[in-house]
Amino acid sequence: MAAGVRARAMTSRRLGRAGCVRLASHPSVETAVVELALSTYGRQVRPGQTLSEAQRAVVDVAAWNVRVLAGWVPREGVTVLRVLIAVLEAANVQDHLERLAGAQPPAPFRLGGLATAWPRLQRTTSAPDLRRALAASAWGDPGGESPREITLWLRTTLADRVVAAVPEAGVWASGATALLVAREVFLEGRRLPEHARLAASRVIGPAAVSATSLPELAAALPARARWALADVDRPDALWRAEARWWARVDEDATALVRHARTGRGVLVGAVGLMAVDAWRVRAALEVAARGGGPTEALDAVA
Repeated sequence: MAAGVRARAMTSRRLGRAGCVRLASHPSVETAVVELALSTYGRQVRPGQTLSEAQRAVVDVAAWNVRVLAGWVPREGVTVLRVLIAVLEAANVQDHLERLAGAQPPAPFRLGGLATAWPRLQRTTSAPDLRRALAASAWGDPGGESPREITLWLRTTLADRVVAAVPEAGVWASGATALLVAREVFLEGRRLPEHARLAASRVIGPAAVSATSLPELAAALPARARWALADVDRPDALWRAEARWWARVDEDATALVRHARTGRGVLVGAVGLMAVDAWRVRAALEVAARGGGPTEALDAVA
């Protein structure tokens, strides 16, 4: 009960749609960041940050809130939160791969006790070493050492974990997997690596993963994922489907926070709402960086 109360309280501190519309109306990202720094995101957002720095800070705040929430929940709740925040661990691994290649990505997202295997993965010094560390962890063997093989394995196997361990978010994971397959195969024109292909098939079925066209993929999807590609008949329309995915998360998470009978449902809903708010704030900053605009400018991307 305490966790449910705390989770609902956290969702009340979101910037919200109205706040994001106001943020997007700024004529520059500099002035938008100044306003955002006065909000709940001010924990990490600072005046003078660039667009990418501010967007990263927004996600840092969302991650911090999830970590705080973990201190209020029993063991089962921590397990749920660890699965949900693992998307940021996957992002850390992707950045780590860039670092190993000589780039200088931002500092990793701080996951604390909610990390699945990040402290061990962070210490690896080569792609083969990283693959071995993943194989020895709960993530499993990605089947290869290339950044694409590792990244797609993390995304597809995470969706599989969400469906199994957090059924309240299973529809989101299934829809996200359908979008991933559609983008990789039919927009980018690249076959999924074998391990990622097997993981995706566990989420949306082997017939969907083996589809040879976007309409065939949409028709083969199970009911829990079919909505994600509804009315999408060509690859260049996938960005609208991705925006609709976030709208579905927003709708479902709102219902969970308002009506879930258990603290677990409220927990999943709260994390979903915080994630949606972070995504919308990042989009509002992007609009401001392009000179700002009316409500329709934000609607186009969020």
